[in-house]
Amino acid sequence: MPPKKKPTPSADDLGVMKAARFGRVKNTLTMGFVGLPNVGKSSLTNLLAGANHAEAANYPFCTIDPNVVQCIVPDKNFKYLSNTFKSPSIVPAALKVTDIAGLIKGASEGAGLGNAFLSHIAAVDGIFHLVRAFDSDEVIHVDDSVDPIRDLETIQGELCAKDSSTLEGVLEREKERVRKEKGLSRSAPMPPLPEAFRSAFEKCTNLVGSSTPVQTGDFNAAEVELIKDWGLITTKPQIYVVNLSQKNFVRKGSKWLPKINEWVKTHGGGQIIPVSCEFEQNLADLKDYPDEQKAFLQERKEDAIAAGLKGPQAEVKSMIARLIRSGRQALCLQSFYTAGPKEVRAWTIMKGTLAPQAAGVIHTDFERGFIKAEVCAFDDFKALHQGAASMAKVKEAGKYRQEGKTYEMKEGDIVVFMHNVTASKKK
Repeated sequence: MPPKKKPTPSADDLGVMKAARFGRVKNTLTMGFVGLPNVGKSSLTNLLAGANHAEAANYPFCTIDPNVVQCIVPDKNFKYLSNTFKSPSIVPAALKVTDIAGLIKGASEGAGLGNAFLSHIAAVDGIFHLVRAFDSDEVIHVDDSVDPIRDLETIQGELCAKDSSTLEGVLEREKERVRKEKGLSRSAPMPPLPEAFRSAFEKCTNLVGSSTPVQTGDFNAAEVELIKDWGLITTKPQIYVVNLSQKNFVRKGSKWLPKINEWVKTHGGGQIIPVSCEFEQNLADLKDYPDEQKAFLQERKEDAIAAGLKGPQAEVKSMIARLIRSGRQALCLQSFYTAGPKEVRAWTIMKGTLAPQAAGVIHTDFERGFIKAEVCAFDDFKALHQGAASMAKVKEAGKYRQEGKTYEMKEGDIVVFMHNVTASKKK
């Protein structure tokens, strides 16, 4: 039988993979909030930390330290499995998010908390780039006025300035490597550098010189492999988050949104997510009072209708779940499930992970002694199980399959791994 043809990736999938191609290949990746002081980073981090906890049981929700939190990934499929199996242990997928210290102009040269900021951002794998687009007499802006375009220029400029400085060091190290390889003294004429290096270096220099993140550029595979080792901050996937007032969020309009959209387009493009910390906090404060929360949302819907919005446009919803899913997508992460009478659990892997490596996320012995994976797609389980907390009906329908070492895991696979590890004999 000829091998199955792989589906053609969508434009969105290609964009996400392009953004994450410089990243570390591991399953425990972190997003970080980056922005000026007093733009809402800590507020939004705290809101993310408190989201969706009601959907999980027996999970150690905690703040890892004062500025790192675990955010439960909203997943209706996982919730369906949990409700079906009713296991005593329910462990959802989580996204780690860091609230990075506020940046000020001159951070790339060590101003303010610049050095701490840059070390923290180097430690994360993706960036929530948060800008303020709301006026408030109670929240002072570090530059005394609200101008998200200026703030975007400041933040992006500092990141690119740091990368420009890093590239200078990269160039000197490459020259030194070539001299040493050819046995040349420092006084000898410098021979040409390798073509792949020159090409990658020139592209990166031009991008950061125009305040454009390196991750938005076009690079071939050889250039990507070189750039991965250069430690550039702007190679990280980036999502632009705009913090609006509740009023503007509800009416889905702000004088700044078109300008921000245009700025992002001219600086390499990227996803823009409008949020309102004011709205989210007001909604979160009512989480223990469902009737009042429902009334609050209805009032905001009426405000939206009064502003001229109709139909679905008038609906006002929390953006917390979208933020978490977008961060996870930016890092190219996905979930597979294990489900049984003792536990239902979502395991996090990178897109493109093969079955043995996915098994290794559960336990290294599972990867070392991998035999096969017994797999069922979530949609098949939901359509066929007839309310039973078992795979019996799925097997009867021929939708429970066996996969080998070359199987690429899909989002939402329900899996049982078969493995056999023989203990080494004592000599």
